[in-house]
Amino acid sequence: MTTIATKTNLLGLSQGDLEQFLVARSEKPFRAQQIMQWIYQRDCDDFDEMTDLSKSLRSQLKGDAEIISPMVQARHNSKDGCIKWLFSSGSGQAVETVFIPESDRGTLCISSQVGCALDCSFCATGAQGFNRNLSSAEIIGQVRHAIRELPRRSNDEPAVTNVVFMGMGEPLANYRNVVSVLELLVSDWSYGMSRRRVTVSTSGIVPHINKLADDCNVALAVSLHASSDDLRDQIVPINKLHPINTLLEACWQYAEKRSKRFITFEYVMLRGVNDSIAHANQLASLLKGKPAKVNLIPFNPFFGTEFKRSSVETIRHFQDRLRERGLIATTRKTRGDDIDAACGQLAGKVSDRIKKPLGKKIIAPKTSPEKPNGHSDIRLSSV
Repeated sequence: MTTIATKTNLLGLSQGDLEQFLVARSEKPFRAQQIMQWIYQRDCDDFDEMTDLSKSLRSQLKGDAEIISPMVQARHNSKDGCIKWLFSSGSGQAVETVFIPESDRGTLCISSQVGCALDCSFCATGAQGFNRNLSSAEIIGQVRHAIRELPRRSNDEPAVTNVVFMGMGEPLANYRNVVSVLELLVSDWSYGMSRRRVTVSTSGIVPHINKLADDCNVALAVSLHASSDDLRDQIVPINKLHPINTLLEACWQYAEKRSKRFITFEYVMLRGVNDSIAHANQLASLLKGKPAKVNLIPFNPFFGTEFKRSSVETIRHFQDRLRERGLIATTRKTRGDDIDAACGQLAGKVSDRIKKPLGKKIIAPKTSPEKPNGHSDIRLSSV
């Protein structure tokens, strides 16, 4: 029986892993830096073009290695300038990536998993279920494609100046591959981005928040979305494992390791669920005096959801109250919603491996959400 040798995809390998690959072939570790520059800074896929490598090494690389990026299935352009790509992840599945251009920056929102297992009830990705983690090549390939395809900025910088792990999936549930990509994004041998311009958004996997600050100290955003455990248990189920006080303690420790730079807390505004002044007061009490800023996110609807977006006036009053209580609070501008590219709308194509028999979603309360204890009347229904 003939065994077909498989080649190693060098795309996405951390510098340490690439050095090990080369040392195993009797090459010097510093060759990894040269290869990284060719792949990421010179956008080269052809080993023959890597002219500062010896001919023997180039020949060996052609036999043992390859540089393969994920395949693009589709591109969608929004009327506001946002771009969404659909990347194949095999077996008929796909993940989505969004580019958000602004005058002073270009932000790429990338995916880390095919679907998501955390089942946050207001998120289109969670509604699709979960299939698998993306490889480091599939993650960094999203960045590489965007930089390759988009025209450079007027100052000759790449179009992509910021990268946020806010696409499909929970980044910290794919920890090893995500950290490899984070290292590549900030390494001087690859993309050389500032750590302040690379953000990991998590729903709250506390052990990996603690570990991330030591392994790759980048900006952190936390999907909080509620100011009490009873409400967050229902809309962000991982809260049952890592409740708010435990999560916040990990956040403050992370901020301490990052020289007290701010943690961003994301808070999706759901009409009649978490948007009362009582909720704002409760949130302010949790975060006041801490290195925290709040980013309010108008809910972006998707097919099948029963949530509704809080009114513009409600969001403004909520933000004003947070500011009155001494917090930094901003409201995210909705972008790309005409191509389902706004926050919470990314769905891709996912074959669910979890096979949950019944999903649950929140139905907006019939009564006033402003209870004396700051909690909403919430009903759960099976669907």
